Amino acid sequence: MRRIRLSFANTQVEFVDREKALGQVRDWAEKGTFPVQVVYGPEGCGKTAWLLQSVELLKELGFDVIYINIPNKEVLAEFSITDLRSRFLTLAREAIAQNALGKLAWLAFDMAKELIKLTRGKIAVIVDDAFQVIGVKESALYVKALLNLIEYPPEMYERIITIAATSEGVSRREIGRHTWAEIMPIWNMPREGFRQLYEQVPGDKPGFEEVWRLTGGNPRILEELYRAGWNTDRVIEGFIRGRGIDILINSLSGSEKRVLAETVDDPDALFTREGVPLMDKLIELNLVLDISDRKPYLWIDEPPPEKDPELGIGRRVAWQTPLHREAIRRALEGVRP
Repeated sequence: MRRIRLSFANTQVEFVDREKALGQVRDWAEKGTFPVQVVYGPEGCGKTAWLLQSVELLKELGFDVIYINIPNKEVLAEFSITDLRSRFLTLAREAIAQNALGKLAWLAFDMAKELIKLTRGKIAVIVDDAFQVIGVKESALYVKALLNLIEYPPEMYERIITIAATSEGVSRREIGRHTWAEIMPIWNMPREGFRQLYEQVPGDKPGFEEVWRLTGGNPRILEELYRAGWNTDRVIEGFIRGRGIDILINSLSGSEKRVLAETVDDPDALFTREGVPLMDKLIELNLVLDISDRKPYLWIDEPPPEKDPELGIGRRVAWQTPLHREAIRRALEGVRP
């Protein structure tokens, strides 16, 4: 399989690692997916890179592939019916030009139906980070529509794969209320795979162990640190401002602030009667994930370790990265009850 190259830290890096995750895509290619596969994980954990490499893999396995990434305004039409491909790309460019980004998701769905009618072959629809654009309720309806492609296609087909990826926790919970999707988490990169990415980052940089402790294996945090000249304070302050963490803390009661202070050392403090309402708020801000079950078959790629206090990983709850936790720690300074 050809390894794709990606723009990263002012250079081009080769896709590395995620061998187990790519193996899962190969399994889907043999059997198809049922129901829809909804993949969620920390922001910047490498979902998009894995999905783009999966596009390459599925092409080699004979699939016609539709891929959209709405936040990045990226569309791929890897299928051979020239007229349909041209129409799809024209409509996608028009939607992007009009800033009607929510239409891209439904355009991908409509094109998949057309492909089924015309080819009756092997088709993959990959929708990357659409939920935060189309909203909670429509996200659930969209997943149901993808399921209908599998169950009630316009024509019989050889095989179909439907994948929707998100880092947005609220939509995932709404979708989980139904039986339309298999919801599978993906975590930050494992240590050795992350080392391969770290080694491709140009210029002088801190030692690997220090970078690992700061990022927890999250590629986006690695790139943000690089762009900030390895200034950790700058990245943390960006989190506080960008996520409105100081606003969140000022809105909390005294007891909630005490629970939040406990989570800095032990994120499992959120998995209590007093902590669950606060956990919902932190999930909505993409600061923590609930990661209750480590059974390998429930995960895309490798699950996180059972517990790692240094990286902010508990048995039931984890900070998305160590710097997310550090942003909370810093914002709490001076306001703890």
